[in-house]
Amino acid sequence: MAIFDISLKALTWLGRLGPKAVAPLVVIGILCPWLGRLLTSFVSEAVFLLLCTSFLRVNMTSARAYLQRPYLVLAAVGWTAIVIPFLLGAIGLLLGLDEKAPHLFLALILQAVASPIMSAPAFALLLGLDGTLVLVIMFFSTALLPITAPLIAKIFVATALTIPPMEIAIKLAGMLFGAAAVGFILRHVAGRQAIIRHNDKINGFNILVLFVFAAAIMKDVGVRILNDPILTLSYTTCAFTLFFALFFLSFLVFRPVGKKRALALGLMVSQRNMGLMLAATGGALPELTWLYIALAQFPIFLSVRLFQPFVKNSQN
Repeated sequence: MAIFDISLKALTWLGRLGPKAVAPLVVIGILCPWLGRLLTSFVSEAVFLLLCTSFLRVNMTSARAYLQRPYLVLAAVGWTAIVIPFLLGAIGLLLGLDEKAPHLFLALILQAVASPIMSAPAFALLLGLDGTLVLVIMFFSTALLPITAPLIAKIFVATALTIPPMEIAIKLAGMLFGAAAVGFILRHVAGRQAIIRHNDKINGFNILVLFVFAAAIMKDVGVRILNDPILTLSYTTCAFTLFFALFFLSFLVFRPVGKKRALALGLMVSQRNMGLMLAATGGALPELTWLYIALAQFPIFLSVRLFQPFVKNSQN
């Protein structure tokens, strides 16, 4: 019983650290590649558990106002789920990345087709932005993923994938609807008040699960930095450049609906759930594709700190 109480207290403490706990996870993953190799086979399970806890805390009541005025939601879902993937795919083809750097092109397409990360609403709220709007768009773009991701992947990178697009669709659908069922059932059984009361513990559990993902995906980054610093720097630069490009482009597109909404949508579009795509492909990706996906996590983990000055200046 004492061990159980200590474990709950440890989860609460970890949950209260919040975003501060993310950076150490990344560092541990880089410094302990053996641990990442040990946890690689559990990436899909880790992503599934993160999805379950996200659906557990979805509050659809607060989203009704946007659902009653769906035009902005439809436009934003279409932008992040359809326009962005086709735009990045077309740019990649124009630059000849499919021939010059096929593994990077595959990574960029997987990044483009991915829906926003499940923690995007929380990041938006931390910056004082509209988390409810982000939540609604994230929910519907994620629900579309089993249709949009395989279709777009088949158009741009079908020959580069070792797993058929239809199999990706089935896996995505199974993960998303399975996680939604688990999350909503747990929400119904526990009740909203209990979930709010144990919010810190749930956050702590999420951080532990995130560690599995972070360690697995960062397992080769340290070795790559030492053995091929130029390639690693190039991929990191590409990841940050694309991250900011998606943010500012989306901000400009949605600026007419208001600055705060445009900032929230820009933040959401720039944060793509590449872990979900890793899980859907079973990790059966080339080594350099894995490397880019790992490096592309850095701007996501740092997004709150990176955008805080910009958001403050924009609101003045």
